[in-house]
Amino acid sequence: MANLRVPLRKGKSLRQNLKEHGLLEKYLAKHPYNLGSKYFPSQANEYATEPLENYMDIEYIGTIYIGTPPQQFTVLFDTGSANLWVPSVYCSSSACSNHNRFNPQQSSTYQATSQSVSITYGTGSMTGFLAYDTTQVGNIQVTNQIFGLSETEPGTFLYYSPFDGILGLAYPSISSSGATPVFDNMMSEGLVSQDLFSVYLSSDDQSGSFVMFGGVDSSYYSGSLNWIPLSSESYWQITVDSITMNGQAIACSGGCQAIVDTGTSLLAGPPNGIANVQYYIGASQDSSGQVRVAAGLDAFKRELDRFLEEKSITGYDQRMIGGNLVQYLVNCNSMNSLPDIVFTINGIEFPVPASAYIRQGQNGYCTSGFESISIPTQSGELWILGDVFIREYYCVFDRANNQVGLAPVA
Repeated sequence: MANLRVPLRKGKSLRQNLKEHGLLEKYLAKHPYNLGSKYFPSQANEYATEPLENYMDIEYIGTIYIGTPPQQFTVLFDTGSANLWVPSVYCSSSACSNHNRFNPQQSSTYQATSQSVSITYGTGSMTGFLAYDTTQVGNIQVTNQIFGLSETEPGTFLYYSPFDGILGLAYPSISSSGATPVFDNMMSEGLVSQDLFSVYLSSDDQSGSFVMFGGVDSSYYSGSLNWIPLSSESYWQITVDSITMNGQAIACSGGCQAIVDTGTSLLAGPPNGIANVQYYIGASQDSSGQVRVAAGLDAFKRELDRFLEEKSITGYDQRMIGGNLVQYLVNCNSMNSLPDIVFTINGIEFPVPASAYIRQGQNGYCTSGFESISIPTQSGELWILGDVFIREYYCVFDRANNQVGLAPVA
């Protein structure tokens, strides 16, 4: 039994790659998306989405190996999904052409199945088939791990994605085709010393981020871990008491649900709550869908107007304006004066400072780290605590006790 640390590195995000190739505006104009479809795929077709678009800004990726001898893949370790899948040599989609593809004929431990798999993300899905093979994560070898091999990956833009596939770390109850998740096999085969894993995401461009299977490294956080019981054993879902700024509730006033998700880069929530947050931090949308920068300088405002005009923004779906095309722009100078946004969870305050929720962009622009999920849920408001939050707090995902542990990073 072992504690295993798998290093994560920062790659160029899909958004950065699209931008550098001059394809971002075209992509977002064609594919308005709703982050919520990741969590409620049945709603996805209602809001046109492109497969994996939730992963637009993901930068933290790691390496695994599948087969004998091992074939290498770069994956996103995603606590917001439960399947392991990688591209296969049978995939002819352009998105597979420049990513590592698994070749069953080159593995002596490969076992085929006749079962197909489809992971829906809206306008299309990752379709393929399930198979079994030895999967190596660091020095932990899981024998007979079931995984998906993609045959189609709709959306030519996945071509620019920094990862080959996804390793889901959520509960088996949400796994497509009932495939057993990797960590469940690690637990059942006695390969980890404790039935938990922990995640540390470094806040700068340096290395140092990791996911640790079977253990916790207390040198990466200060104080003690605060344990929060799960409200649902599907995603890593918890109850948030309130979201406040300067002691005033600005969202989630009567409590809300939240998912701790390494596979989402930003902090996401319902449109009304997010609009409120954007207003308080100085960037919001008005009813016409134009971006309004409350804290902006005149020159900044003129620059924004010029940018909107240059990109002919008015013709786009207005849900995207300020959301995912222009994003929510914030005056960079306000970073020093804006207060923390405080998530109170299980009676404990977890502040997120402006230096975390405002992201320094290129060309002197700063963007908000909050985005909207426009999807109704049975449990009311749903928030996603993505990497913006996780960079501030060491996270322990405890399967033995169905709880999440959070402590400020050291």
